Amino acid sequence: MKTLWQHCHVASMAHGAYSIIEDAAIVTSGGRIDWVGPRRALPDLSPDSTVDLGGAWVTPGLIDCHTHAVFGGNRSGEFEQRLQGVSYAEIAAQGGGIASTVRATRAASEDELYAGALRRVQALMRDGVTTLEIKSGYGLDLANEGKMLRVARRLGETLALTVRTTCLAAHALPPEYTGRADDYIDHVCEQMLPALAAEGLVDAVDAFCEYLAFSPAQVERLFLKARELGLPVKLHAEQLSSLHGSSLAARYRALSADHLEFMDEDDAIAMAEAGTVAVLLPGAFYYLRETQLPPMDALRKHGVKIAIASDLNPGTSPALSLRLMLNMACTLLRMTPEEALAGVTVHAAKALGLGDSHGSLEVGKVADFVAWDIERPADLAYWLGGDLHKRVVRHGVELTD
Repeated sequence: MKTLWQHCHVASMAHGAYSIIEDAAIVTSGGRIDWVGPRRALPDLSPDSTVDLGGAWVTPGLIDCHTHAVFGGNRSGEFEQRLQGVSYAEIAAQGGGIASTVRATRAASEDELYAGALRRVQALMRDGVTTLEIKSGYGLDLANEGKMLRVARRLGETLALTVRTTCLAAHALPPEYTGRADDYIDHVCEQMLPALAAEGLVDAVDAFCEYLAFSPAQVERLFLKARELGLPVKLHAEQLSSLHGSSLAARYRALSADHLEFMDEDDAIAMAEAGTVAVLLPGAFYYLRETQLPPMDALRKHGVKIAIASDLNPGTSPALSLRLMLNMACTLLRMTPEEALAGVTVHAAKALGLGDSHGSLEVGKVADFVAWDIERPADLAYWLGGDLHKRVVRHGVELTD
């Protein structure tokens, strides 16, 4: 079925810029883009149907390349405690923090986890998200990490959404391994990761490289196992301190290094040379009241591709709007609306290993796009919240509620 989509303006996001085409047309067939360009240059492709987009601005479908959308429980009570002056350490000593999410996730069935994640993911989809990454990391044992990843796969099978799964078993130390971080990394490398990969549940491998999580040496052991299994890697790095995890990620040609508030210029140089994407997470920056900005000038100077994501999680970024993250990227991280939109399209696709097929409106790529009733592309970062009127097309088919 060949479809002509016309009466629109296109921000194709090719090459990381708006790449605007006024009075544009898009031709799709077989779920791919056959042609995109000015309507006056449209060749005779004999479409089977024509769709009038009413003068809308068309962008690629949005991509949220860093979420923890599958989890049990709720930590709004801890949020209230922190605002009343209770420290994170005190909350953790009371059994709160990530430990409480691990308990709730382990106690939940797959159906319960699916039902909770479904509501959160559908909220992101209402913002025009057509591709999503979901990490594990709240199970911290083989059975429960597998449970989380199966739920993530199920979301991709039941929703009009492309879902990439990331094994984040090295997220935190489970209570049964207290004081034995090396033993836990051995367990992840020798038992958990091979079993989960053999089940077809893992698209990439991630870890939290931080003084309160895992050391660079421990992360490197995990990366070596991922390489042995043929899996790409990603890394939570430099969020709270400088351990040069982002440089470690670059040495292993990681898809991305994420957070990065405390990275330095040498890290940026390493990432640029490796093609590793910097994924910035303004929701967590805002929620934790951080003041240390990522080194934006160094990232730009060395040409590091910058993606933006929601970091949807129960503890530090309970964000249900990727468009709100665009505004935060501009207001908090000093990005331009054009940079922010590239961060949730073309660069986000690269951060998921999907750069050849997703993230921009170019011939041969997947026909995922959103037709927005807006005045200009910057409106996507300008408006705070709300449900902007839109039409979402996935694989060349318009979605309906």
